[in-house]
Amino acid sequence: MTIRFQADADLKHAIVTAARRREPGLDFQPANAAQLEGLPDLEVLVVAARDGRILVSHDKRTLPRHFAEFIQSQPSPGVVIVPQHLAIAAAVEELLLIWHASTPEEWNNRIVHLPL
Repeated sequence: MTIRFQADADLKHAIVTAARRREPGLDFQPANAAQLEGLPDLEVLVVAARDGRILVSHDKRTLPRHFAEFIQSQPSPGVVIVPQHLAIAAAVEELLLIWHASTPEEWNNRIVHLPL
């Protein structure tokens, strides 16, 4: 099984577009496809977990705390935090590295901040 990503509503859509353009086989669902706009963090985590997707977000302020709470009650495929200042190309490279070089199981209940 390969890694599948879920963009949070706050993630720059250009990251999703560029990653999918660079790697057409990449399964990176945009936030609007999952109807995440306006949902609280815990509900976003539920959607990502239900769909078996690693959540990719810019939210370094509240999401880590909510993620810690979430994994106390149920497993998560993981979270990747992309700093707002990280160039789109660099973010895409990091996400593709994760996609190419690891398995979904390696990210279970983990939160990481890019760059790796």
